[in-house]
Amino acid sequence: MGRPARHDRAAGGSVMIGVFDSGIGGLSVLRALYAVLPDEDYVYIADSAHCPYGARPPEEILRLSLGIGRYLAEEGARVIVVACNTASAAALAGLREALAPLPIVGMVPAVKPAATRTRSGVVGVLATPATFGGSLYADVVEHHAHGVRVLSQTCHGLVERIEAGDLEGPETMALLRGYVEPLLAAGADTLVLGCTHYPFVIPALRRIVGEGVALVEPSEAIARQVARVLPERRNGSGRAERVYATTGAPAAMARALGRLLGEAGEVRALAWHDDGRLCGA
Repeated sequence: MGRPARHDRAAGGSVMIGVFDSGIGGLSVLRALYAVLPDEDYVYIADSAHCPYGARPPEEILRLSLGIGRYLAEEGARVIVVACNTASAAALAGLREALAPLPIVGMVPAVKPAATRTRSGVVGVLATPATFGGSLYADVVEHHAHGVRVLSQTCHGLVERIEAGDLEGPETMALLRGYVEPLLAAGADTLVLGCTHYPFVIPALRRIVGEGVALVEPSEAIARQVARVLPERRNGSGRAERVYATTGAPAAMARALGRLLGEAGEVRALAWHDDGRLCGA
């Protein structure tokens, strides 16, 4: 497969938004971006060859994120969205330094809105080990959770179930109950979904927590932030282009597009080189 077509702002009159995640979880953010900015061009990259990122060391996550970020910048991205909480925790600062002045928008666990919403004063956060271990999470808790008890719950295995397409099966439901029920027992009335994969199991979570528990995730806020930092908007001429690519199996990602976005799309294959570059396979 060839590389996604380069986007020339002067020639095409549009801005390409690059979006990436360790896998298909970032499609939850892409869904919000399509709703807020439907006329822009997009390239979405899933690094499925290395999914999940959650248990990988920060240095490896940084290296992978830099490889994807540089690839998107070379393809003409005018904004890059790190649609992965784990990659944001490990690599957001490094990406901004390496790719400056290109705007980089990352994920921050939505503790701030959760802290303002809770009535019980207890907030549960569902995320990966790498997200909890990063300074982004520690900073947001320190600065925005005054007077609120924040409970951190690592969700081992949940990303893998979502990647496999098991959104409400017995194994996924058992995992969710094991992670969520102790938080509810501790008094949490607000749960933060601290991984972009997790919004896809909101219906399953609702079956467990009911309607009285708030589920907070930041995809809409991220889309609004992208709209604020866009250097310009599409001029309205021509059809917006949506390109999907993966370092894993294109057929599996194509199925995920239909299942999670309700849209069909060609998925292009990418491959990692030994020197850390990402190229067309």
